[in-house]
Amino acid sequence: MSNELIQALIEIEKERGIPKDALIDAIKVALNAAYKKNFGTGQNVKVDFNEITGEVSVHSQKRVVAEVKDPRLEISLEEARELYPDSKEDDLIYVEVTPTNFGRIAAQTAKQVVIQKLREAERSIIYEEFLEREGEILTGTIQRIENRTVYISLGRTEAIMLPADQISTEKYEVGQRIKAYIYEVKNTSKGPNIFVSRSHPNFLKRLFELEVPEIYDGVVEIKSIAREAGSRSKISVYSQDDKIDPVGACVGPRGLRVQNIVSELNGEKIDIIKYDRDPERFIANSLSPSKVTYVDINEEEKIARVVVPDYQLSLAIGKEGQNARLAAKLTGWKVDIKSESQAGLHEEVNDIDEEA
Repeated sequence: MSNELIQALIEIEKERGIPKDALIDAIKVALNAAYKKNFGTGQNVKVDFNEITGEVSVHSQKRVVAEVKDPRLEISLEEARELYPDSKEDDLIYVEVTPTNFGRIAAQTAKQVVIQKLREAERSIIYEEFLEREGEILTGTIQRIENRTVYISLGRTEAIMLPADQISTEKYEVGQRIKAYIYEVKNTSKGPNIFVSRSHPNFLKRLFELEVPEIYDGVVEIKSIAREAGSRSKISVYSQDDKIDPVGACVGPRGLRVQNIVSELNGEKIDIIKYDRDPERFIANSLSPSKVTYVDINEEEKIARVVVPDYQLSLAIGKEGQNARLAAKLTGWKVDIKSESQAGLHEEVNDIDEEA
């Protein structure tokens, strides 16, 4: 090795931000390990690396003796004084024992250390970058699918979409461009693991933020989301400005905004619900598209008794109870739905006034 290595380390420090001293320390440790691996010996040996010239030398510690019995560990007084004139018996001195072919091994070792440090630095940069993007949506290309886990290429790295984070109704293929939500970034010895999801409720939230300027600007607020990915979702929205209809803003002109989101989710149905501070009205709204006659709430137990017209009962409950289940998730209330007949109410009972 030579001064060229030192210059290379200086350039790496400038361009990649890896301290030269840290690289040199790593090279020294690796060189000592390389010597022991290739020239295994019981000697007390140290490998020296000249930080100015880049030259490498190996020195063995030996005891000065009158009569040498083990040349690996001992040196005669006469030989010692040729190196260190003040030497005397029982002194410990270092003698250069650099093997003739150690220069090639040292060069290879230094190269491996530099490459490894560059990889570690690159991994650290990628980790920090995606840690800052946690909670955002990314776009990538499906690189491979192994044991139902989808690996998405992001250029310098890849994201992982586990089976639980996938939409069961979707089919994924290698080469397909895909959007997903970053919900966790982990740092490992092999590099960062970036976990993404298309089934996460926040994926739907981020899609609305991207599609609806009023949400992005904070004028319209998403209060809650209930989602059964691939099938149906409910999202409650509230406007900070009385002049702006939060539901209309999310639907968009001719329904374009919500249709773009439905298209991204391959047909997942989305009910946009107007949030209301009054729990009775909010619960009534949450059962959309069904019509609600009456809501009675039990504050202590967080139970809402809901009455709907007889012909609306199946719509209110939904297929396999989905509509009622999503309404409960959306509002945070346990919802008990009955028809007017089941509740013993007369048909003349007025419908709940949603505007009141």
